[in-house]
Amino acid sequence: MAFSFMDVLGSLMGGGGMSSSSASRTTNAGNSIQDLLSGLLGSAGNAVGGTDNLAAAGIGALLGALTGKSNSTTANSLGGGAMGLLGMMAYKALKNTMGGSQAQAGNQAQAQARYQQPTPQQQENDAEILIIAMLDAAKSDGNVDSAELTRIMSKLKASGLGQEGVNYVMSKIQAPMETNRLIAAGKSRPDLAVQIYSASLMAIDVDTNAERQYLDNLARSMGLSSDVVRQIEQMTGASDSHYTV
Repeated sequence: MAFSFMDVLGSLMGGGGMSSSSASRTTNAGNSIQDLLSGLLGSAGNAVGGTDNLAAAGIGALLGALTGKSNSTTANSLGGGAMGLLGMMAYKALKNTMGGSQAQAGNQAQAQARYQQPTPQQQENDAEILIIAMLDAAKSDGNVDSAELTRIMSKLKASGLGQEGVNYVMSKIQAPMETNRLIAAGKSRPDLAVQIYSASLMAIDVDTNAERQYLDNLARSMGLSSDVVRQIEQMTGASDSHYTV
């Protein structure tokens, strides 16, 4: 394989994203975690792998690309930023919604441990799942129309993603949805479930009942609580869900 899933993910999230609201939702999410970013050398930073994984991962490049304040729009830098941002969103959502019981504390510790220095292969595996999540969300209303397809392809090419990466995305858009694969991945890891939902939400304009139902069913099937979903939607400025457990 001559392309990286990290690069594909960065290309999908960067440069304005996949939908008209993607940029604003991603920027909102970045703004909402500034408190954690500023404390990377403290406990929050340690929990998500420290400055090497986040400050140097390219979050600034990702947000800069979305706001037009940065020329650093390579797929590689955007990929690191996308993974860092989604990881921080997961940490914050889980941290804010887990109470003080022993069982919940154990779950939180397990979720935080997932962020400890992931290997390159683990990052690639997670990036592939998140790509599928974004593309499945785009297909959740029954089709990807020509305008959506043109937007996605133009963003991929503008980011510098190679032709093999573009071909991979095209093949995934044309393939059947892989919802069961997403659910299986999310059920085994609370942190990844949050990232799957976050990436799905930021990929589309949630303006149809089919899309809203898809997101609600995805969250419910992965075991996300309504509190966690509210945290994610508040971070992205998309607090329009009627989801309940």
